[in-house]
Amino acid sequence: MQVDFYQLSRDPVEQVLPAIAGRILDMGARLLVVAQEAERLARISEGLWAGPPESFLVHGMAGEEAESVQPLLLAQACPAVDLAANGARHVALADGVWREEALDYERAFYFFDAETIDGARASWRDLSKREGVTPRFWRQEGRKWVQGP
Repeated sequence: MQVDFYQLSRDPVEQVLPAIAGRILDMGARLLVVAQEAERLARISEGLWAGPPESFLVHGMAGEEAESVQPLLLAQACPAVDLAANGARHVALADGVWREEALDYERAFYFFDAETIDGARASWRDLSKREGVTPRFWRQEGRKWVQGP
């Protein structure tokens, strides 16, 4: 199980997540995006709409009609993978809060910023000791993402 830690130092999650979500969809997979605050989910939804028309990312909100057909589903909670309403096998934790349920998924994307860095560090230490979990760290350098320590 791979967990990708993304340190948001320049761009907010609503600007970063669409590129990652697009890659997941291009693979034919589905993504569950989790953030506890409804306002953050609204900003992420706007970010998913904001790209050029050819890169539009179809998505919906958990609890709304047709959530099971949404390739990207935005939710306030992280259910176990077999309970993900859209059948997602990938999860993005978009509010800097680690959730153990994310380990049920094939891959997790964990976005954190300066306000949530302490929790991310604690999660990194814990996850790096677990059997079968491969944490990877990504940081922004200018306009690109660089894997590093």
